Amino acid sequence: MSIDMAQFHQVFFEESFEGLDIMESGLLNLDMGDVDSEAINTIFRAAHSIKGGSGTFGFSAVSDYTHVMETLLDEMRDGRRQVTQSAVDVLLGSVDCLREMLSAIQDENDIDEVSVAEHKKALELELSASPAVVVDIPEHAVINEVTAISTDSSEIGWKISFCPHTDLLKTGNDPVRMFRELSELGDLDVIVDLQGVPSLFDLDPEECHLSWTLILKGNIAREEIDDIFDWVEDECDLSIQALNSVEELVNIAPTESSNIATSTNPTAIPLTENQESTAPKNDSPIIVKPIKAEEKKAKSTSAASSSIRVDTGKIDTLINMVGELVITQSMLSLVGEDFTSEKIDQLKNGLVQLERHTRELQASVMNIRMLPISFVFSRFPRLVHDLSTKLDKKIELKLVGEHTEVDKTVVELISDPLVHLVRNSLDHGIEMPADRMAAGKPEMGTITLEAYHRGGNIVIEVKDDGKGLNKDFLRHKAIEKGLLDPDAVLTDKQCFELIFMAGFSTAEKVTDVSGRGVGMDVVRRNIQSLGGNIEITSNLGFGSTISINLPLTLAILDGQSIAVGDETFIVPLGSIIESIKISDKMVNRVAGKGETFRLRDEYLPIVRMHHVFNVKSAKATKLNEGLLVVVDGQGVRCGLFVDDLLGQQQVVIKSLEANYRRVEGVSSATILGDGSVALILDIPGLVRLSNQ
Repeated sequence: MSIDMAQFHQVFFEESFEGLDIMESGLLNLDMGDVDSEAINTIFRAAHSIKGGSGTFGFSAVSDYTHVMETLLDEMRDGRRQVTQSAVDVLLGSVDCLREMLSAIQDENDIDEVSVAEHKKALELELSASPAVVVDIPEHAVINEVTAISTDSSEIGWKISFCPHTDLLKTGNDPVRMFRELSELGDLDVIVDLQGVPSLFDLDPEECHLSWTLILKGNIAREEIDDIFDWVEDECDLSIQALNSVEELVNIAPTESSNIATSTNPTAIPLTENQESTAPKNDSPIIVKPIKAEEKKAKSTSAASSSIRVDTGKIDTLINMVGELVITQSMLSLVGEDFTSEKIDQLKNGLVQLERHTRELQASVMNIRMLPISFVFSRFPRLVHDLSTKLDKKIELKLVGEHTEVDKTVVELISDPLVHLVRNSLDHGIEMPADRMAAGKPEMGTITLEAYHRGGNIVIEVKDDGKGLNKDFLRHKAIEKGLLDPDAVLTDKQCFELIFMAGFSTAEKVTDVSGRGVGMDVVRRNIQSLGGNIEITSNLGFGSTISINLPLTLAILDGQSIAVGDETFIVPLGSIIESIKISDKMVNRVAGKGETFRLRDEYLPIVRMHHVFNVKSAKATKLNEGLLVVVDGQGVRCGLFVDDLLGQQQVVIKSLEANYRRVEGVSSATILGDGSVALILDIPGLVRLSNQ
């Protein structure tokens, strides 16, 4: 029976990338000089899992590289090596190298051998800087020569008796792969016992009839051996004994009468093709061929599907909701079998239940897509560590609200905009340590990433306690670059928002961190494409806060239906402030500029919807005949003049651009209950459109 291991590759890659994140986070939190055994054990276990998995799937380049990392980590957790900044930096670089290797294998590309060799050399140099005491066993030593070995270690090796149950191979386990893992820990001699092998005619190729005695030489921790046999502890009889003297090794040498074969190469047992083993039973020779590398599989044409991990509680809730729906459906079916007017009340009750259960089912399904924002935040400790080192700044990163949940699509798309904002805070916001001390601030700056729910939105804030934004300097730079008219009058908020203009930069020189005037305009555009907005507040000398407001989900929207003639439009409910009926006395008309109305102490522009979308069937053409819906789009308010309000409802968002083309003032579309299509309005786009 052959098992297609490729079916497990996707799970292996997902778990490996999670392990790399754990390693990176653990390394960043290590205290220099102190050996926190628990923290290092966590990092070591993640590395060991990656090594074991890669070895199982035949990714030998990854397992070989990870083995060198394990050696360095093992010396740290045993107290033989202190935690130093140079060692942590080398290990962080190794995490990056492993991530690149795994990504290349996942994408079926070639591994960058040059990069791997450089990182491996850095690891070996770090190891050679303070060599650990290890058992010095000749590379090709055999059992009869071990009397010449001397060591200062109290334990010079292990004797492992490994007798698999006959069904071990059927569980997908391969003893030779485990022997390879053991050989990476030290010198390994393999003694195979053939006495349990049946005659050729009685042999079942799917059963294991061999057993082994393994001699592992070296100062090796018992836990490392246990980790390798963890997978098969219920599928075998296992005995692991410490060898404390050279004489014990000598006494294990096989006798001539023993029906066993020996090898010092665990990956080739026996060593030569067509080599006959000693006959076990019925004097029938067993011809054993050497193990060959697996043939390279053809590239898969199907792309790897993305996946998410879901809490079982959410699945249980979903199953309960489906059960309730089935009950309601059964009830409605019974009502419809022999329907009479007397059953109208039953039908109404059933439909009410169906509506309630459908809404609850919808909420449960959407809840499955919700992921903690920590999936995004987890990448920033490393980013801050690397950039602060490069910029010679001392910066502490604080993460608040990491468990705040948001839609999976938002998690995937918000990462890059946040990287730009954090890099800008590092480069432009936080001052150099000397400048901070001169300004009476702590030498170490602080950047805070915070996430929380507000209404139907998630708010993500990037705060720093740096120098803040100088509105006069921003205005001067914008005029200097030709992005702003010298006579323009701007509010403080508008001055701050100049940094989102394409080509705007305050950097004195271009570096690999910033200075080219690209990025912040893309950030704003990307956030707007998610249906969100971005705002800046700043206090000169005390820092800045950039707030991103995003919808919790991009699949369903709470909206208000509005009527304009025969057309129906959807306004996002979160954008609506109020709806009012006005008279002509409240309206001010500016020649060539349009109409405004006064709402309390503020003058707001009026957007006539039938003009914007050229709806000739509009019933209300005079302002006192219709309604004004006051909306807010990215801090700009206006009044939408419509015929009537139809009602609130949840709508499923359909991409208009993917199915038709981009329409100014429209963000997407939806299908109403009667099958007609309604356009979902883009409020900021409508404001821009009306101004044009």
